[in-house]
Amino acid sequence: MDGLKDFSRISPAIQSHLMRVYFSLFCILAASAFGAYLHMRLNIGGTITKLGWVLSLLEHVVSCPPYKHKIRFSLLLLFGVLHGASAGPCIKSTIDIDSSILITAFLGTAVIFFWFSAVAMLARRREYIYLGGLLPSGFSLLAWLKNSDQFASSTVEIQMYLGLLLFVGCIVVKTQEIIEKAHSGDMDYAVHSLILFIGFVRVFLQILSIMWNNSADRIRRNNEET
Repeated sequence: MDGLKDFSRISPAIQSHLMRVYFSLFCILAASAFGAYLHMRLNIGGTITKLGWVLSLLEHVVSCPPYKHKIRFSLLLLFGVLHGASAGPCIKSTIDIDSSILITAFLGTAVIFFWFSAVAMLARRREYIYLGGLLPSGFSLLAWLKNSDQFASSTVEIQMYLGLLLFVGCIVVKTQEIIEKAHSGDMDYAVHSLILFIGFVRVFLQILSIMWNNSADRIRRNNEET
């Protein structure tokens, strides 16, 4: 616990930048949850919202200058709402079957995400950044397993846990990359929070898939026993 409280390796300027990044990440997650709620109430999620969050992302990254903070932050929130609405159908289906799966998946994602983010922040500079060279090999193996007819049926669970491990590795690498960019003068907290948001969503969907698979296996075993 003493180690988790030791941020002496990170300068005050970098700590301030990370606070802005994680505050923006929290706002995007809140906006995304609101978007999912809007879908469940108004059924707005679909192709239009998917196109909308892509366009808002492009407008944010490509067109809007970094010094227009209020506009960029508004685009972040718009992106979160539209992204949440697009994920609304999946979330609604999960709630209709078993709402505890959604809650457990989100809490598990939050714990994993912030724990490994802390690991990356407290590690020595560039200690894990070189893992970025190994991650493409892992994703190539995952793609091969998914497309292989010989192993498709027997390695579904392995694929899911390998995917989760790779996405967690991405969180560690991306966190250290953000810190390294900040050391180099890149303090674009909006873009950095978007990078972490994408990592959070990937881990969340992977955990949700694992829990869906486990739930389906339990239902199938119960039906066989009866």
